[in-house]
Amino acid sequence: MALEGKSKRKEVNESFQRWLQEGVKYLCIPAADSPSQNLTRHFKESIKFIHECRLRGESCLVHCLAGVSRSVTLVIAYIMTVTDFGWEDALHTVRAGRSCANPNVGFQRQLQEFEKHEVHQYRQWLKEEYGESPLQDAEEAKNILGKYKEQGRMEPQPGARRWSSFPALAPLAYDHYTTET
Repeated sequence: MALEGKSKRKEVNESFQRWLQEGVKYLCIPAADSPSQNLTRHFKESIKFIHECRLRGESCLVHCLAGVSRSVTLVIAYIMTVTDFGWEDALHTVRAGRSCANPNVGFQRQLQEFEKHEVHQYRQWLKEEYGESPLQDAEEAKNILGKYKEQGRMEPQPGARRWSSFPALAPLAYDHYTTET
């Protein structure tokens, strides 16, 4: 069994290596798309990576298998850190550009906890680490969110592109899910 596991891991690693491009920086985070997966332990390194790319004027692609749950959760945590948004407004901001964005219920709970207990420290840390940001994150995010909310109030026009296919968030029972550490 152990040899098969090592063999498969090597094959997956070799397969992944083919996709790596020279001159591109990567931050690979091993995480399952499971409600019990602790993704918050990766928030700081993800936020740091995204922020440094943006400060250098570089693009930053955040992705997972489907681009729906894990990657979205990390981007929401970043948006919450660089703006004064709570997790729901940050999610709606992401949905404005990616309507299928839908973190699993465990990740939603982790974002709720992040908003309630940690985001203020992260905002302070980011400011201490990098100083005042020259980026216009708050203004851009507010504009995007405003357009998203306005579009949600309008009657859909035949053939018009909707900003979101999710009209509301699924309600979560507080403290209903546990996370792996």
